[in-house]
Amino acid sequence: MRCTILASGSKGNCTLVEGAGGAILIDAGLSTKELLQRLSRTECPPEAIGAVIVTHEHGDHIRGLDVLARRLEIPVYATAGTLHDFLHNRRISDRPIDTRVCRHHERFSIGDFLIEPFATSHDAAEPCGFMIRENGAQFGYCTDTGIITSHMLTLLRHCDGLVLESNHCPEMLANGPYPESLKRRIRSRRGHLSNAAAAASLCALGKDVPQIILAHLSEINNTPERVRASAREGLGLYYGEKTLMVATQEGTSEKYPQQIVL
Repeated sequence: MRCTILASGSKGNCTLVEGAGGAILIDAGLSTKELLQRLSRTECPPEAIGAVIVTHEHGDHIRGLDVLARRLEIPVYATAGTLHDFLHNRRISDRPIDTRVCRHHERFSIGDFLIEPFATSHDAAEPCGFMIRENGAQFGYCTDTGIITSHMLTLLRHCDGLVLESNHCPEMLANGPYPESLKRRIRSRRGHLSNAAAAASLCALGKDVPQIILAHLSEINNTPERVRASAREGLGLYYGEKTLMVATQEGTSEKYPQQIVL
């Protein structure tokens, strides 16, 4: 299994997950044109995409979802709350798309992928992260959550590779230009993980997860350097044993590889 970040951040999010028999996307937060351009940088042809699985309905995760699902003629999997908000409040087109409901901790299959959604804590209708298994490998995807619970840690501990949010530096957020109401939202239990919270999660995971991508960085309230320094502190002696990358809005390139191979 190979997992590639196509985009990560407040302007759009999309991750490509490839297996032996096909591929899926996690979120489609770019325009379809831009998403397909970024997909062309990989070795995965569009026709190999079997579905999009969606974490939640915010625009930076679903911007291109409607058009992409229709163009590629693929189903969209999401929780009932996410699908209801997307279909009734976010879509402009009334042309039909194939939507399928998934539920927290109920596994479902897409080709050879076995997928388990789990609840996250975010100000959305019914957000989730995903555990994805294929051919003996296990991948975890956990962004857009204000907290990491003990149950989430138990799930993530078994991953061979993990994408984990490290959204903001608390100091930069406190001193930054956002209105106080937005600052409160970001640092709330239904907001986004700070660098310190992500580092604490890495500390709790210890040596268990060998490959990690820290993702969904705020362009205003964070820097890749601060993310990496915080992660180094959290991992301590385990830092040198990890493959650790920091995702950017531009996604994978030769200069900035953001890919886990399991």
